[in-house]
Amino acid sequence: MRQARPAARRRLVLGALSTASIAALGGLGLVPGAMAADKKIVLGFSQIGAESEWRTANSASIKSAAKEAGIELKFADAQQKQENQIKALRAFIAQKVDVIALSPVVETGWGTVLREAKAAGIPVILTDRTVQETDQSLWVTFMGSDFVEEGRRAARWLVDNVKSRPAGKEIRIVELQGTVGAAPALDRKKGFEEGIKADARLKIVRSQTGDFNRAKGKEVMEAFLKAEGRHIDVLYAHNDDMAIGAIQAIEEAGLKPAKDILVISIDGVKGAFQAMVAGKLNVTVECSPLLGPQLMQTVKDLKAGKTVPRRIVTEEGVFPAEVAARELPKRKY
Repeated sequence: MRQARPAARRRLVLGALSTASIAALGGLGLVPGAMAADKKIVLGFSQIGAESEWRTANSASIKSAAKEAGIELKFADAQQKQENQIKALRAFIAQKVDVIALSPVVETGWGTVLREAKAAGIPVILTDRTVQETDQSLWVTFMGSDFVEEGRRAARWLVDNVKSRPAGKEIRIVELQGTVGAAPALDRKKGFEEGIKADARLKIVRSQTGDFNRAKGKEVMEAFLKAEGRHIDVLYAHNDDMAIGAIQAIEEAGLKPAKDILVISIDGVKGAFQAMVAGKLNVTVECSPLLGPQLMQTVKDLKAGKTVPRRIVTEEGVFPAEVAARELPKRKY
């Protein structure tokens, strides 16, 4: 067998050393390919705030799902201020995150900052709420509920449940709206108004924002009761927290919620089910906050170069008081 020439032996030795060095670097995670494989996806998420049980559950779902998915989450709480969200988005762009997710406090005023994200090559996912912008290429998908349909479902329940009331007698409704300019407030109002047209007796006599929080819901309901006295037949609240606040106001006025005044709300949080079990709320229309797993999967799909649907709708139901006791133990939020 022929011996390798000196030059050839040197190449073999150097080759062996190079292979060993690469293996060692790979073990330290320092090889370029290994670095790319091990690098965490970074998601910047701008949350509206913590104005309700729903929002708290939504934030918890996103944080836990990011941890499970191995995604680095940069979470910013805007305390219900759009200017804080815009600052957070610009910070995410400066930090060169991989994906931005935004739950917008209002629908308008996002064009400039979304164009900045697009120019930086960072895809934006809208979660829970959408925006009003002509250029829809500024975001890759909207993930969340159909708020108009939620309003329609609330109206359908009401129409079905007042059929036995005397014909021709006006049924007076007061409405607690969500945050002014917010997509769920606009859409839940629109859907409900569409739905109650099916019964000419149903009239919204007062409508005012309760800003999606319990204390404001109570305060506005107190004003409704002061103005209308006992001439309120139905309360329609755009979320459970406002409804729960309003229930307190109804009781303090010496009336029985769910009996003297029908109480309809949206979200499906545990507090609403507890109120139904206590006989103080008639129905809640579900709007699931548990978007975390879907969001993280969409983030991963985007980073893998996959095409994601432009609209991702969550599956939800309607829960009347009759099923509350059975469903309450199953609620995760």
